[in-house]
Amino acid sequence: MSAIVLRIEGHDLPGTSCGPSPDRPQGHHGIHVAVQRRAKPAELLGLTRGDAPEAVWSLECTVTGTDVRGPYVQGPPGGRFVYLSWGMVEGPGTFTMFRRAKIRLDQIPPAVLGQAVEKGSLTARVGLSDAKGNPTCAAFKLGEVEWKV
Repeated sequence: MSAIVLRIEGHDLPGTSCGPSPDRPQGHHGIHVAVQRRAKPAELLGLTRGDAPEAVWSLECTVTGTDVRGPYVQGPPGGRFVYLSWGMVEGPGTFTMFRRAKIRLDQIPPAVLGQAVEKGSLTARVGLSDAKGNPTCAAFKLGEVEWKV
């Protein structure tokens, strides 16, 4: 088992508002993003405004073979991921989640993961706006996360 720091760098944030949807005709306002802790969805790491120039999180993880684990890593072996949770902050201490994006750790190229174990760090760089300029959601597809040591 090896310890690494997984650094997630988010760019192209969507802003603090997005348009209406069928379930929220008034739109979403006061948008922020954070990393969600495993089994504790209300425990968020690095709450960042949606209009920030970037969002950066550092997660302490362990790696055994190709299995990455840690307090902010979700899912079973072979299907691990990190949730970026989008929510509205409408006052101090409030966060109403409305969307999540999943960074799949099974998409880390094995050679990159091996180098990360040697160096003790790994970076995932992701765009945080979709094609319509809204917060990203669902799972990032292969090639949408830039993995580097």
